[in-house]
Amino acid sequence: MLLASKEGESLAMLSVETMNYAILPLSAAHFSGLHQVFDAACKEESFLFFLQAPPIEQTFRYYQNMVDRDYVYFVALCDETVVGWCDILPQGDAAHVGVLSVALLPQAQGLGLGRALMLAALAKAWQQGFIRIELTVRVDNHKAQALYQQLGFVNEGGPQQDLCIRGQYFTTQTMVLLAHSAL
Repeated sequence: MLLASKEGESLAMLSVETMNYAILPLSAAHFSGLHQVFDAACKEESFLFFLQAPPIEQTFRYYQNMVDRDYVYFVALCDETVVGWCDILPQGDAAHVGVLSVALLPQAQGLGLGRALMLAALAKAWQQGFIRIELTVRVDNHKAQALYQQLGFVNEGGPQQDLCIRGQYFTTQTMVLLAHSAL
């Protein structure tokens, strides 16, 4: 069940059996757990462009920069442990375009957390003035594509075999959500 919250608390709470889930803006308290989740997602070698997380000191500086600049960056917690994230970062000089990234640990998938993360991130992105949000997804990641489509993202296509993981090539596509077409 999704519950609205008071300011300063989690943006969303989800209770599944005895576990409590929360969607929160990134803070320094989450850096260590987020680094672990990012490294685990990289090591899946399935959907991210990285195969392992950078050194912890480097990622902590990166995360602190995200917090300092008030970038769109949320984490999903399960009983106070980071289990995923969603960020929307400006695309180069095009301040009106944001690039969305989202990932969850396998045990946190299928619970509505990806959707909750994305909705929180999109709400903040629209408030910050983004008008176009884009993401890249492998064409064989049908589960993720279905979620993105439910949220209003449309396929813009993409280059063939543009991702190489350990010598195997994959095709990705760009999906886009415009502010005027958002849910």
